[in-house]
Amino acid sequence: MSYHVTNPASGLLEADFGVATDVEIADALDRTDRAFGTWRRSELKERRDVVRRVAELYGARADELAAIITREMGKTTREALEEVQLSVEIYTYYADNAERLLADEPLTTSTGGKAWLRKAAIGPILGIMPWNFPYYQVARFAAPNLMAGNTVLLKPAPQCPESAAAMAAIFTEAGLPPDVYINVLASDDQAGAIIADPRTAAVSVTGSERAGSAVAAIAGKHLKKVVLELGGSDPFVVIGPQDMAEVVRGAVAARMENAGQSCNAAKRMIVTDNVYDEFVEEFSNQMAAQVTGDPNDPMTTYGPMSSELAAVTLMEQVQDAIDKGATVHVGGKRVDGPGWYVEATVLSGVVEGMRAFREELFGPVAVVHRVANVAEAIVLANDTPYGLGGAVFCQDEALALEVADQLDVGMVWINEPEGGGADLPFGGTKRSGIGRELGPLGMDEFVNKKLMHLPAK
Repeated sequence: MSYHVTNPASGLLEADFGVATDVEIADALDRTDRAFGTWRRSELKERRDVVRRVAELYGARADELAAIITREMGKTTREALEEVQLSVEIYTYYADNAERLLADEPLTTSTGGKAWLRKAAIGPILGIMPWNFPYYQVARFAAPNLMAGNTVLLKPAPQCPESAAAMAAIFTEAGLPPDVYINVLASDDQAGAIIADPRTAAVSVTGSERAGSAVAAIAGKHLKKVVLELGGSDPFVVIGPQDMAEVVRGAVAARMENAGQSCNAAKRMIVTDNVYDEFVEEFSNQMAAQVTGDPNDPMTTYGPMSSELAAVTLMEQVQDAIDKGATVHVGGKRVDGPGWYVEATVLSGVVEGMRAFREELFGPVAVVHRVANVAEAIVLANDTPYGLGGAVFCQDEALALEVADQLDVGMVWINEPEGGGADLPFGGTKRSGIGRELGPLGMDEFVNKKLMHLPAK
């Protein structure tokens, strides 16, 4: 394992950062533990000023930051700038709202006297973050923890060391005291040792189901709190007649964000029989119009896959479905030339026994399912080990709400593509993870909700 930048648009290695030594890992743990003793006692205003300054520096350096992640993982310039802006909003949200979110919560008690919950910092938090949203995911993890008084150890994705270094530099320039935020370019074994170390209070993971399971096993053994934001196979449910061109624009946007490499992307289009043919035709046409290529080119609508392995794995899933009888409406192949590009692809006829039926398709591939009625749509939407998010489109708002209420997911978007913001909780159920990020719930995950009680006089 090594930390390196290999440009997905060319397949060429651009920088090699190596891996931390065990001595460096031990030193980082010592430093973050000492820094916690001071940071936890700092004034909220001091923490707020630093996090607000972080947001300002992200905004001021948006072009530079965007260019880094385009090199690292292939995100288009437009999407990279959008990610930077979303990170600005997250840091700003927690800076502006921390006083309210961390305020004492009065309790009514039958024992007499006065009781309340106080939210206290718990210690150094390890964040194991993914490659697909290098700034956004870190902002979701770091902003609330820093405001709460915790310190942060960041293990970035192996292909994103340059963006990790840029973030650390911003925190330093923003005035964050030394060692409150530390990058650790750790191996998987070293990450396990960090989790097990008594000085580490908790761990937050965004990544694959496999990675989440491995981390949770170590954390459980050592009685550490975890937040896991893992995979998804989100349903996009379309019920009955509507403005199909508009609905499909939402479906394409929800499927193709970040070249389809998003845990909460719409991956399974579940469409009632009476509008299925119309949806498939429009969806296939709009997917065929998607343009892949140089992520720096403004005409490009989606960039390359993040790695050769990602492209190979996705195409194996697609080929398995084709070999077993699925229909390809558009796409279905790699794109010739340097880089790790895949055609925007629409599959139908995907059934049990095909990999694409159960597995998460992490790339620009969508599956369309025909269902006879609403009841069948709900059953199929829930027939997955994942439960991250979903969307329901129906002109009958009452029916849309009824369907949304029956989806076994952490987030439902009604008559709009999946979205979100700094003030809305993000997370799932089933094998999509444990816990929530963003919004008020994101502040509550890694604090000690300490009962305080004064007896009646």
